Amino acid sequence: MNEKLLLVFVLLLGIKAEAQVTLNWADFADVNFEPVYSEKYDIHFLTPSFGDNIKGYEGQKVSIKGYFLDISGSGEIFLISENPMASCFFCGAAGPETIVEVRFTEAPPFKTDDIVTASGILQLNANDVNSVNYILKEASAVGEK
Repeated sequence: MNEKLLLVFVLLLGIKAEAQVTLNWADFADVNFEPVYSEKYDIHFLTPSFGDNIKGYEGQKVSIKGYFLDISGSGEIFLISENPMASCFFCGAAGPETIVEVRFTEAPPFKTDDIVTASGILQLNANDVNSVNYILKEASAVGEK
């Protein structure tokens, strides 16, 4: 009897490890920013200090629902945003915690401001100023019907 319970417990742990976590935008707000000067670029950048909650999801498969943005205009750089393009971070209406860079495994079929749920491996980025602070790697997405 105890062996069967142990086997069920081990199997359930395996399922939990493979499960995908759905995050919301409040989860991404678990961050503080401080301006740090970059000699290379001769400018101050907002450098994140991630909270323990969001740190706990790093390296895990997560999903987030938001507005699809093709910020390159040519299908090279994609974001999921808490807000549509007209009021997103780049337009000055929100903070850097309201966007997630999405690195898709295949080219996405979406247009700017489509509502999608993106899934991928969460990477926290505090140092590379050429990318945003949150990145979904090996990502895919589904659009809202």
